[in-house]
Amino acid sequence: MSMQPLRYLQAYPQHLQDQVRQLIAEERLGEYLEKRYPGRHEVQSDKALYAYAMQLKQEHMRNAPAVDKVLYDNKLDVVQRALGLNTAISRVQGGKLKAKKEIRVASLFKEAAPEFLQMILVHELAHLRERDHNKAFYQLCEYMLPSYHQLEFDLRVYLTWRELG
Repeated sequence: MSMQPLRYLQAYPQHLQDQVRQLIAEERLGEYLEKRYPGRHEVQSDKALYAYAMQLKQEHMRNAPAVDKVLYDNKLDVVQRALGLNTAISRVQGGKLKAKKEIRVASLFKEAAPEFLQMILVHELAHLRERDHNKAFYQLCEYMLPSYHQLEFDLRVYLTWRELG
């Protein structure tokens, strides 16, 4: 099997990469994804995205810091490996320093399966508690979304498929 690097899957075991390469070679990768994730979500506006994120936060992370803004971002580039961003923007208001927390989601997820959007939001919400991608971070992601690791892998497969054009 040709050993073209699969940029989004490099951290995964060789046998999984080979399975993806096999699907690419047989031109069946899109079919595989469509069968596993046939739906498209309705979360198309920033307002709807914020409401969805707050619903997830309320369900799993009531005590986590508040989020001021959740929006789709056209500038987030998969090439920069940023599918979502969690930022705190500090502003001076009167004599106080206020930090506004924002979650930005790459606009390509407007067209994605609902499971992928949920996975990205769970990932970004988990950063409210755990800044680093450590064991506690991934345990929190799994708690919020039990299929988190499978969805992260499949999302990377989806990005690979998108890149093939």
